Amino acid sequence: MAGEGEVIACHTLDVWNENIKSANESKKLIVIDFTASWCPPCRFIAPIFVEMAKKFTNVIFFKIDVDELQAVAKEFKVEAMPTFVFLKEGEIVDRVVGASKDEIQQKLMKHGGLVASA
Repeated sequence: MAGEGEVIACHTLDVWNENIKSANESKKLIVIDFTASWCPPCRFIAPIFVEMAKKFTNVIFFKIDVDELQAVAKEFKVEAMPTFVFLKEGEIVDRVVGASKDEIQQKLMKHGGLVASA
């Protein structure tokens, strides 16, 4: 598992399965960024997502390239990039489609992501 304040990039199903299992067991809020290298809004939001990971240290942040892990994207019914899926203990609690920083931040706070003190 990556340390606090990092985005965990999963490039293989094994890495994904291992990381999501331990993330679910932690009972923390999980946010998955479904992204693609060819998608301009994905590139725009990527550094912002990293900044959020540094702020919301009690949330686990994942990044999945839909071209690398199509099975995972299919499992979460991802149809547009970027899509952010919010999970709690394996259950989907919310999603944001599109690179909306404000919307992602609101959902993080709504589902228990406390902002760490600066």
